[in-house]
Formats: sequence, structure tokens, C-alpha cells
Amino acid sequence: MKRYLIILLLPVVSFFFSACSDDDELSSTSVVREATTEENDFDRWLTRNYVEPYNILFKYRFEDIESSMDYYLTPASYEQSVAMAKLVLHMCLEAYNEITGDTEFIKAYFPKILYLVGSYAYKTNGSLVLGTAEAGAKITLYNVDGLVPTAVNAKTSYFKTLHHEFGHILNQTKPYSTDFAEISGPDYVQDQCFEIYTSDEMALKDGFISPYASKADSEDFVELISLYVNRSAEEWEEMLTTAGSSGREKIEAKFEIVYNYMKNSWSIDLNELRDIVLRRASEAPYLDFESLD
Repeated sequence: MKRYLIILLLPVVSFFFSACSDDDELSSTSVVREATTEENDFDRWLTRNYVEPYNILFKYRFEDIESSMDYYLTPASYEQSVAMAKLVLHMCLEAYNEITGDTEFIKAYFPKILYLVGSYAYKTNGSLVLGTAEAGAKITLYNVDGLVPTAVNAKTSYFKTLHHEFGHILNQTKPYSTDFAEISGPDYVQDQCFEIYTSDEMALKDGFISPYASKADSEDFVELISLYVNRSAEEWEEMLTTAGSSGREKIEAKFEIVYNYMKNSWSIDLNELRDIVLRRASEAPYLDFESLD
């Protein structure tokens, strides 16, 4: 028994020493390689239209590190990404350029990353996440594959979302008056906003410009900005009429603070911004969504 055991172990021992010898001669070249992607015409277009004038990275390729692990998400298609890049530029970035007089406002304050996701992000309560802003550094837009470029208008959700999320960044940079939160005070309902307010009319009558505005004063503030610049004067008045006397009084009191904040803190007249946004929105369906010259 002992003789056979020694014979069987000899190849193993020999292999062990051979392996140790090989370890001493490992190559200094790493086997880990960074993923590389060949630059295409769209990448070059983004460099000219986003990186160089605004220092903004427009990310359309799916990246795990940029994506929330809380949802099942899919990449945005190439064609939809091209269309979205052109629409964001025309309907949002250049609208602020126009009202401020140059590109410096967007360059200084707009998030440095715009990230696209092809699918919706669904919450467990059934609601949809249309966009998120992270610490003033990044905005994510969801459901990009649902975009119909030739049918966009000022109220198309993506662009309302952009104004909403950018509003958060502005008031995180320069806080608004605490008087704002006192107008609706205890009426904010946190995450129950869509359960309590199942229609716009219900929210309006309680003094909120949308159901989501009832979540918190910070959401209320930016909803007033984003909905105001994406509605005509007639549409805004119709919303206030629906709100009734009590709801209208609260909304108008809050909007006065919002209007003065944007004017005094950022030298932006929301009436002028609305005119610019609505005009650009009417032009948007006729943009060239194919050329990348």
C-alpha cells in the first residue's frame, strides 16, 4: 500500500513544483483590458455640440455604472439617441442660451452628464420615473425609445422633465425663500402623492399644480417652473380656473415666489423663457434628425 501511494503522489508533487516555477516567470502585461468603442459620426457630433460648448457628456451607450440597479432597464437605440440629442439641444440648452445671451449659464450650472435609457423605470407602486437628477451632476432620461421626434411639443414629458430637474439644480445652488413651503405646509403628502391625487383636477383644487407637486415643497417649486414654461398663457389660465378660488390662491401665491426667485437669483424672466420654449417647441418636429454634419 505504501509503495503504490508514493508512486501516485510523485506526478502531483512534480506538477506542484512546476506550477511554482511558472509563477516566478509571470508576464508583466495585465490580462485586464479596458473596453474600447470605436468613435462614430454621432460621437464626433456630440463632441462639437455638447462637449466643446458646454462641457457636457451626452451618454447614450448603456453603462452599468451609470444605471440604477433598482429597475430593469434597456439601452436606448442609436436613432432615438440622435433625435433626443438634437431635441434637448434645441428645446432646452439653446432656450437658456437665448434668454441669458450666451452659453455660459448652461456651461456653469447644467449637469455635466446626460444619460439616456431606452426603457421606462417602473417603481413598485406602479408609477413611472421619467427622469432623475443626481447631486447637480447628472440627469437621466428614461423611455427614450418611446420618443416620437416628429410629434414632440412643449408638453412632451422629456422636456418638462429636463426643466424640472434643472430647476432642482438651480435651487440647490441658490436656495429659495422658506416662505414658499409655508403656503401648503402640512398638505404635502410625500410618497402618497399619486395615491391621494389620482387626477390633475384634484391636485389643482388643493393648491398643487400637479399631483407630483404635492410630494414636497422642493417638488412643488420645480413643478411650477417646468409646467409654466411648457404651457401657453391660455393653458395656464385654464389650470388655475380648474383649481377654483382656494386652489388658485395658493398656486398664485407660490408662483409669485417662484417667479421672483428666478428673476432675482438668475435674471431669468419666466414669461420670456416660456415664449422662447414654446416657439422652439413648435420648430422641433421639423429638425433634421438624420444629418450629423
